[in-house]
Amino acid sequence: MANVAVIGSQWGDEGKGKIVDWLSNRADVVVRFQGGHNAGHTLVIDGHVYKLSLLPSGIVRPGKLSIIGGGVVVDPWALLDEIEAVRAEGVEVGPDNLHIAHNASLILPLHGELDVMREEANTGKPIGTTRRGIGPAYEDRVGRRAIRICDLQDPADLPSKIDNLLLHHNALRRGLGRAEVDGDALIAQLTAIAERITPYSRVVWRDLEQARQAGKRILFEGAQGIMLDVDHGTYPYVTSSNTVGAQAAVGSGIGPDAVNFVLGITKAYTTRVGEGPFPTEQANEIGQHLGERGHEFGTVTGRARRCGWFDAVMVRQAARVSGMHGIALTKLDVLDGMDELRVCTGYTLDGQPIDYLPADSVKQGRVEPIYETLEGWSESTQSARRFADLPATAIKYIVRIEELIGVRVALLSTSPEREDTILVRDPFVD
Repeated sequence: MANVAVIGSQWGDEGKGKIVDWLSNRADVVVRFQGGHNAGHTLVIDGHVYKLSLLPSGIVRPGKLSIIGGGVVVDPWALLDEIEAVRAEGVEVGPDNLHIAHNASLILPLHGELDVMREEANTGKPIGTTRRGIGPAYEDRVGRRAIRICDLQDPADLPSKIDNLLLHHNALRRGLGRAEVDGDALIAQLTAIAERITPYSRVVWRDLEQARQAGKRILFEGAQGIMLDVDHGTYPYVTSSNTVGAQAAVGSGIGPDAVNFVLGITKAYTTRVGEGPFPTEQANEIGQHLGERGHEFGTVTGRARRCGWFDAVMVRQAARVSGMHGIALTKLDVLDGMDELRVCTGYTLDGQPIDYLPADSVKQGRVEPIYETLEGWSESTQSARRFADLPATAIKYIVRIEELIGVRVALLSTSPEREDTILVRDPFVD
């Protein structure tokens, strides 16, 4: 039996929450391995909508262990608020079914403040962050000055670690003309929340190794998408962590041989939130139609998503750098009723053909898509649960996507509902 990593193959918002929730029925452990509470996963279960940010999607299923890995940056106040919110929805959450890596870095109030300061100061080309402090928190981790979950369990050494952190942050704030952070006040905030958050702290790499030795199935849940990866995405308009399949092992604390199947969640068209290049964007009636039919608004921020045609060049590239074994194609039903569909099969850059998305952001902004036109379908695919229920032209569209990206469809989602999913190939078995 395989362990499965679920990642986004585009710019995020591909429908990972539903697919992870659906797969978690077959898993024993569900692990978030990167990102922060800037990511949003929406689950629709028997008509009830759950909106999650930091909590793994498996938390809504009884009997599953949910883990937040060390690759995640954790805002403890936001996490506790989210726990209370899902408890109010009837979901049980406690230290028995939620573990947080003891080495996970914390997002502090000063991180969100710095995020806002930078976005406001960068009036020329803002990155378009969610202003929740994720980037600054990752910077502190790489700079070896982060405050981590384990530090809350050692109050005697916390003041010296806060001093080291503020040596950097207060210098930045002075440069931006802002007031310095009061170290004593920050320590008081952390001390007050420590007793509520530390009961969840665990040595999760050991938990995962024990689960693996016991033959339990592990589902690794990514956030955002590969085109937002800090190394392989549309830099600098990216998130601050690695979102590729390999990060499932690194961000969880388990060897790469434990990840047996990488499943790329792939929307049947393309969307993007925030700034940055978007070769197949349709800033017209088509884009508006896709946005309205697909309810394309951010789970966390509520921001409207930019919409466009399916970009096979981008997804093929994402599949290669992430080692995808299969994709879950989502939101096919949004395309119902369209007379024709277009798929980007290549680019031109300054008039020359190119078969990949360049690393340089200026060149990314200059690429022009080469389209192939496919016949649409008038029949409804919504809520279909068998391939035989799909229109022939919808099947042709799916097959053509498989051909262009070089990866087969393993799952097909035809509505936000959990059970409206067609299983073509079980990732936990193949």
